[in-house]
Amino acid sequence: MDLNYKTFGQGDPLIILHGLFGTLDNWQTVARQLSNHYSVYIVDLRNHGRSPHADEAGYPVMAEDLKVFMENHWIYKAHIMGHSMGGKTAMQLALDYPEMVDKLVVVDIAPKGYKGGHETIFKALFAVDMDELEDRSQAEKILATYIDDNGVVQFLLKNLTRKKEGGYEWKMNLPVLFRDYDKIVGAVEGHEAFEHPALFIRGEKSTYILDEDWPAILELFPEARLETVLNAGHWVHADNPAALLGLVENFLYSS
Repeated sequence: MDLNYKTFGQGDPLIILHGLFGTLDNWQTVARQLSNHYSVYIVDLRNHGRSPHADEAGYPVMAEDLKVFMENHWIYKAHIMGHSMGGKTAMQLALDYPEMVDKLVVVDIAPKGYKGGHETIFKALFAVDMDELEDRSQAEKILATYIDDNGVVQFLLKNLTRKKEGGYEWKMNLPVLFRDYDKIVGAVEGHEAFEHPALFIRGEKSTYILDEDWPAILELFPEARLETVLNAGHWVHADNPAALLGLVENFLYSS
């Protein structure tokens, strides 16, 4: 799995992972700001962005993808930061290959399983008939009939791309993500705890990390601490990037 990536800066390696339906570009602004002190890699996970499509989703295989990516780039230990699905991938890597992870940053996700919540988004994405699609505005109108949040619509439209032979397609592997959605919302599992420093960041307005989740998080990540970003929902990096950046920088700089 030859993952697509961009890199910025010089220094100790830091790898940043996006969430479901996202791409590496979602984190480019944060990556550039962190590149003053680190070699920052932003990566498209499998079945997303410009990375290859594969007939399987789930955290063990995505963690293995990342391990291979690191080895192929001569990175044998790095700071890992991930948001949502990317945060679960980061956790899985830390649990499966703890020797490869220096410090772990998890943004607005817990290792537990979730009930879902993306059903309407899947319905909207499947409603866009690529054989009939004439332009982006048509796709936008279709998505907006299902989704009343324009920010979510614009986020999803970043996945729409032109084909060389004409017409459009989704960058993401929509059929596999839909089929394996239960794995994506499923729990991260590990046989042994990750004993290195970990920072969990949640949005004040988000419900993805609840107070009652903390004991279970500490079982897998006993050196973890929790910070809450004010005036932010699930997309912490978009809602309050300055606060997020300050927390990450302080955590990574500390010895």
